Amino acid sequence: MIVLMEQIVIAVLLAVLGLCMGSFAGATVWRLRARQLVEDKADGEKVDADEYKTLQPLTKATLATDRSRCLHCGHELKWYDLLPLASWLSTGGRCRYCHEKIGLFELLIELGMAAFFAASYLLWPEIVTPLDIALFGLWLVSGVLLAILFAYDTKWFLLPNQVVFPLIGVAAVAAVLRLFEADDIAATLLDQAAAIVILSGLYLFLWYFSKGKWIGFGDVKLGLALALLLGNWQLAFLALFLANLIGCIVVIPGLLSGRMNRKTHVPFGPLLIVGAVATMLVGQPILQWYFAILL
Repeated sequence: MIVLMEQIVIAVLLAVLGLCMGSFAGATVWRLRARQLVEDKADGEKVDADEYKTLQPLTKATLATDRSRCLHCGHELKWYDLLPLASWLSTGGRCRYCHEKIGLFELLIELGMAAFFAASYLLWPEIVTPLDIALFGLWLVSGVLLAILFAYDTKWFLLPNQVVFPLIGVAAVAAVLRLFEADDIAATLLDQAAAIVILSGLYLFLWYFSKGKWIGFGDVKLGLALALLLGNWQLAFLALFLANLIGCIVVIPGLLSGRMNRKTHVPFGPLLIVGAVATMLVGQPILQWYFAILL
């Protein structure tokens, strides 16, 4: 009973931390987009005038003056406007100053990260040794980066390198740490290599074969990061299967209803992220159940 209470308390505390990290992730998404628009405009590319105008307050900020602002009126937000979940609820989802609707974007990221942090702790196989704690911590950091990529790719069909490369770095550290608890280092490295072939090599082939028409190179890099995080070819294959299954569940009803067609752009990054996260947390029980049926 005492152990159960301790687990509940830790899960709640991690959920609160997740809310804070979700708030950070949401703010980061808008800052990344604002800087992307500035770069695109400087390169002579056509940018959406309304979007550029909305995000203009963020484009003018420097590292020293960068503050969170309302995207509608540009008012600098106070500390009590930035309390995860609480600030949104206290104003009914509106800006405290111009009363424009904030929307559900930030709220969903905060709630999603809270659920991710709590579920990761409750479903994590074992957190006993310092190595277990380090791997779990790296997983939570990866979750924040994945949330940013999920939101950005969903809204703008792009996986920014400013987030993908740090994610690959964090995942690589996790892959190296797993070698310290491996009974057979050669087999572990081979397993890791197979996972990379499945989640990144396949996308690299599709990207090269289609000359970037079927899939973006960002998905190739994301696949590499996720393969390093999973570290197992069976888990990598399951993540790929779940991503495609979720994609079918999303796309087929849209095609049948006429809301989507063959030319509709569906970002695969978010599907791959959901598939990989689900696999990381419940993949082993799914594989055990599957192999038990076969045998």
